[in-house]
Amino acid sequence: MKPGMDRALRTLETLLEVDEVTDGMAVRAHGENLVLAREEEADSGERVVDDRVRLTRLSKTRWGLSVKRHTGRWERTPYAGSLAEMATTIQTFMQHLVAPY
Repeated sequence: MKPGMDRALRTLETLLEVDEVTDGMAVRAHGENLVLAREEEADSGERVVDDRVRLTRLSKTRWGLSVKRHTGRWERTPYAGSLAEMATTIQTFMQHLVAPY
């Protein structure tokens, strides 16, 4: 894991736990990214991990927000800020993407 990402991951997990929309989301570090996902049950009954949004470290304290498209590609959004600001953005403007199905 890249330096500082473990602390950022723990901070983001704490920020997500306080809101029912994002509580229970899984967070994993991948390079300079923090990927937020939900574990869902597929039609087959299997549990699958469904990536929803991604935060990319732009600087030591600034993060950019991307959303996962139906094609599997990540699309950048105009949102950027601290982890706390990005958690609030996800919990307000991205509810439809991160709420459990």
